[in-house]
Amino acid sequence: MFNPKTLRSLKLALYFIIPFTLLLLIKYKLSRTNVDYTALGNTLSNHSSSTSSSNVELPKAIDYIFHVKPILSDRCYLCHGPDEGTREAGLRLDTKEGAYAAIGEHLDRYAIVPNNIEASQLVHKINSQDPEKVMPPPDSNLKLSDYEKKILTKWVEQGAEWKDHWSFIPPAKPEIPKVSITNWPSNEIDYFILKHLDEKGLTPSEKASKEKLIRKVYFDLTGLPPSLAAIDEFLSNQDENAYEKVVDKLLASKAYGERMASNWLDIARYADTHGYQDDLERVMWPWRDWVIHAFNENLSYDEFIKWQIAGDLLPNPTLEQIVATGFNRNHKITQEGGVIDEEYRVEYVMDRTNTTSTALLGLTMECARCHDHKYDPISQKEFYSIYGFFNKVDEKGRIEYDEIPEPNIKITNKEIEESLSFINKPDSIPEIRLMVMKDGAPDRQTYILKRGQYDAPTDKVSTGTPDAILSFPETLPKNRLGLVQWLFDEKNPLTARVAINRIWQQIFGTGIVSTVDDFGNQGALPTHPELLDWLAVTFREKGWDMKQMIKMMVMSSTYQQTSKATPELLEIDPDNLLLARSSRSKLTAEMVRDNALALSGLLVDKIGGPSVKPFQPEGLWAETTSGQGLTKYIMDSGENKYRRSLYTFWKRTVPPPAMITFDAATRDICSVKRQKTSTPLQALVMLNDPQLIEASKHLAKDILDLDSLNDKERIKIIFRKITSRYPKKDETDKLLDYLESSKETFELNSQGTTISNTEENKKELYAYTVLTSLIFNLDEAIVKG
Repeated sequence: MFNPKTLRSLKLALYFIIPFTLLLLIKYKLSRTNVDYTALGNTLSNHSSSTSSSNVELPKAIDYIFHVKPILSDRCYLCHGPDEGTREAGLRLDTKEGAYAAIGEHLDRYAIVPNNIEASQLVHKINSQDPEKVMPPPDSNLKLSDYEKKILTKWVEQGAEWKDHWSFIPPAKPEIPKVSITNWPSNEIDYFILKHLDEKGLTPSEKASKEKLIRKVYFDLTGLPPSLAAIDEFLSNQDENAYEKVVDKLLASKAYGERMASNWLDIARYADTHGYQDDLERVMWPWRDWVIHAFNENLSYDEFIKWQIAGDLLPNPTLEQIVATGFNRNHKITQEGGVIDEEYRVEYVMDRTNTTSTALLGLTMECARCHDHKYDPISQKEFYSIYGFFNKVDEKGRIEYDEIPEPNIKITNKEIEESLSFINKPDSIPEIRLMVMKDGAPDRQTYILKRGQYDAPTDKVSTGTPDAILSFPETLPKNRLGLVQWLFDEKNPLTARVAINRIWQQIFGTGIVSTVDDFGNQGALPTHPELLDWLAVTFREKGWDMKQMIKMMVMSSTYQQTSKATPELLEIDPDNLLLARSSRSKLTAEMVRDNALALSGLLVDKIGGPSVKPFQPEGLWAETTSGQGLTKYIMDSGENKYRRSLYTFWKRTVPPPAMITFDAATRDICSVKRQKTSTPLQALVMLNDPQLIEASKHLAKDILDLDSLNDKERIKIIFRKITSRYPKKDETDKLLDYLESSKETFELNSQGTTISNTEENKKELYAYTVLTSLIFNLDEAIVKG
């Protein structure tokens, strides 16, 4: 016999599979005449990557950073890199001194001798046919292709010119390049993009249609779709500044702060529960209200970070600045009985260290917790030197049930009226206790922990930073405030680059450095290094003004291109790294639901406040929770069901399932980049999520209330609302056929639906509901541009 849980799973599977199969057939019928450029691009990319590299022509001039270092880092650093504990044969290839140093028992040989391949042991080793001598050794499971061997050999032959890692060199502002098409650039960004296109013999794509452009910029800046009125106003406005006026309006809207906050919550690992085992509720939403407020007020990036990292250490800090430090209390906290208090306290400090490194420096510093970093010049001692900045908080490793972790502050109506008006506290809550930062243990010492274990302290260390990035000046205070000053020092090579690269990722889909969390030796190289440096320096020169930099990006001709691609362009640049066209990006998890609610008229336009509980499958918490804690999900009623997804209650052990299906971060740790997947589960959510069905029904009912319109006119309105454009004639005809077939099969299909028997025009409402749901499921409906 099946147990109840298995039976429920089987019922859910049948419930989803049948409509999903139907959807695939319908979507194929509607789109079979169109080319799926994304799929085609992936096919070409896979085909290209499988082609033998031996047929690829070598660059005329070998560049260490772009050609040689990626090979050395990936294949050699494990045994010849920064970690002294695993270094073999006394050879170090991650530094210039080590690479050119004498090696061997008698120090009479050299791995690299510039301009002399015969005397270079590296060349002999990589080309050896002897399994006892060849490098990398066979048992390492690493191997060099013929192309890579030729690259290293030619580099040595050309003089083996060494360069320091690009991201550890402070950015310098390059000159604006000269380009072939002088009337295409709208601002400086375009000159850098066009320079690369010129080098490849490519030209930019045509400008996107106004309907596509306004749809894309609305989602990128507010996370919401444009209304028909906004589209019509933009289409009818022939002013040459019409688009800029739209951009300014969106940047000034309250929805802008919500859109920006959705990204920052991933970085800050925000959640409404503590995580671990029983996963009880916590109150951190006032900090989320502050984040939205800070973005809408356009608080400069340096102040935005300073307040969050060290607001409590500022001279005479305001209550708002202290609230901002909730950023570093968003980590998980355990309430599990029997745990070792110090073990978990250490984990919280580790979390703050890793979050700061990932979010602000773009480095995988956590790799140095147990030993020197294998690939980047960060020693274990330097890791614990940064760890020391966050090791002064007087906190418990384990808290009691219903205990609010210290340190915290009390927020009442009085504080809100006087200085925290951005906090949207309901009258039903008399006061709020918010976790914040406070260095209540100033005398606590920091030690290197052997293998990263809390109970294995070795050498004592003082606060500091990695020398390879920027030595910590003696003039700065050795606390979190000093750390922030170090982060925003003009000589710091990473902070501005990492921040502007993350903004670029939000606007263009992929960062100039695609590995936004890794600017180290194992990270991707920048596709447009000069542009990245120009933007980084400009960001700093403009006072770290985020709105100004975002406006510059969306006002560029690069951003305003169409996403249509020719077969030639797809073959040359399948991943659109050169940006000869606009990238097609799927709506984020939040946007998918918010888009449907907004278009249907159900979305509640309200900023901030406690998290809400919209629809979620019944019994999900109970099935996945043991012991005490949040075992029953009680869905909200009224307006709380229709708030933006930004405010959805986030339980760490059971995140909102629909949002996770659409690649939302789990919020267990800092996350600066979401996965991009396309799975059948996403189609199942689009078809079956009750809120999406409810949105379809509500929109259908509104359209049916327009008595003077016929079916074709109604279809055009629904289609245009959802896609921002008018349907083509063949699309309208197919949708009309589907509408008629839905009416004919109403009696069969209405069994078990949400259509009430007391409603008038049941057949019409049903048919229009499923039609609207179908249009919501089109690829075009869940893509930004």
